[in-house]
Amino acid sequence: MEVQLSGAEHALLLTVLRERQRELLREIARSELHEFRKVLQEREGILESLLRKLAPETANTNAA
Repeated sequence: MEVQLSGAEHALLLTVLRERQRELLREIARSELHEFRKVLQEREGILESLLRKLAPETANTNAA
């Protein structure tokens, strides 16, 4: 699948994804149920993959 984004759309998408990634990391840290934590970690991995594709130079700098 290919999606064409304007500069403003790209910037907004990155912002939203980074915010969600931070939320997921907090949820993972608070989770006490192993299975739920595993699902959250899988989602965070997919999100990280998307961020690497959208902004490879900054994907890991905003994860914490």
